[in-house]
Amino acid sequence: MQTLLLNPSDVRENARMPEVIAAVEEAFAAYQRGDTQMPAKSYIDLPAYNGDFRSMPAYMNAGTWDAAGIKWVNVHTDNVERYDLPTVLGTMIYSDPRNAFPLAIMDGTTLTRLRTGAAAAVATEHLAVPDARSLGIVGAGVQSYTQLDGIASVRDIKEVVVADVRDEAVQRFVDRYEDEFDVRGGTIREAASCDVLSTVTPVEEPIVPRDALGDHTHINAMGADAPGKHEHGDETLLDATVVIDDYDQCTHSGEINVPWGEGMLSDADIYGELGAIIAGEKPGREPGDGITLFDSTGLAIQDVATAHVVYEHADENDNGYPFELVDTEVR
Repeated sequence: MQTLLLNPSDVRENARMPEVIAAVEEAFAAYQRGDTQMPAKSYIDLPAYNGDFRSMPAYMNAGTWDAAGIKWVNVHTDNVERYDLPTVLGTMIYSDPRNAFPLAIMDGTTLTRLRTGAAAAVATEHLAVPDARSLGIVGAGVQSYTQLDGIASVRDIKEVVVADVRDEAVQRFVDRYEDEFDVRGGTIREAASCDVLSTVTPVEEPIVPRDALGDHTHINAMGADAPGKHEHGDETLLDATVVIDDYDQCTHSGEINVPWGEGMLSDADIYGELGAIIAGEKPGREPGDGITLFDSTGLAIQDVATAHVVYEHADENDNGYPFELVDTEVR
C-alpha cells in the first residue's frame, strides 16, 4: 500500500467547494449525533516567535463513510514580513480508521482555507436571509477568498465590499473577483451593512461597530481562534442570535471568549450549536429574526471531512505522488 502526497495544487484541484460544503455540513451533523471523536485542540505557545502550534485530531462517521486524521497547524503573525511565509501553515495526515494506514499526507494550509470557507457557507445557509445578495468581508487576507467562494455557493451574491488596512490586499482581492461580482474596496462600516458579513482578522479589540450592522445582517465571526481575540463588541454579541461551532472551544478561544471570561456573556446568551440547527433540533433563521452571528473556532472534524473529499477525488484522478511511507513487510 502507498501513501498519497498531495501538494497545494492537488488539494485545490480535488476540493470542489459544493462538495466540501456538503461534507462539512455532514461533519456538523455527525458531531451533533455523537458520531465523532474530537479531543480538545491542544496548543504549544511560542511567544519568543510570536506564534503557536496546534494539534487537531478527529474521527467522524458520516453514515456512508468514516474517516480519521490529524492536522498540525500554526499561527505565526510575523511570517509574512520576516520569512515570506503564510501566517498559517498546516499539514494534514488522513488515515483509514479500519487499520490506521496513512492514506494521504496533504497540504493543510489550503485545506484550512477551504474548510473555513465551507463552514461559513454552512452557517450562512442556515442563518442568513434567503435573498441575501451583498457580502461584506473585513480582512482581505488569504481566508477572505474562500469566504466569498463558499458563501457565493449558497447565496446569490451580487455585491461584495472588502475592507482592510492594507490597500494592496484589497486591490488583489478586487482584481481576483472583478469579472465575477460587483466588488469594491470600502470601509468596515460599509462592509458591515451588507446582508452577510464575514470577519477574518486576528484583532484583539473589536473593530466592527454595532450601529453599522444592517437590521438583518448575518455575521460569520471567523477570526477569533485563540484566547484574547475579539472582533465584535459586547453590544453586538448581546443583541445577536449567537450560534457557535463548539461550546468548549468558543468559550475558550472563540469570538465570545473575552466577554465570556469577563462575565458579560453566559449560557443564556448562546442560542445553540450549529450542529443542532443542521440536525433539526433547533430552527435556523426565521422570519422576523434580526442579527445572527456564527462564532467559528474551526473543528478538526471539518478538516477530516474536507480531507475525505480531497483524497477520494485525488485517488480517482491519479493525482498526487504515491510513496512508501509504511514498511508493510514488518509485522
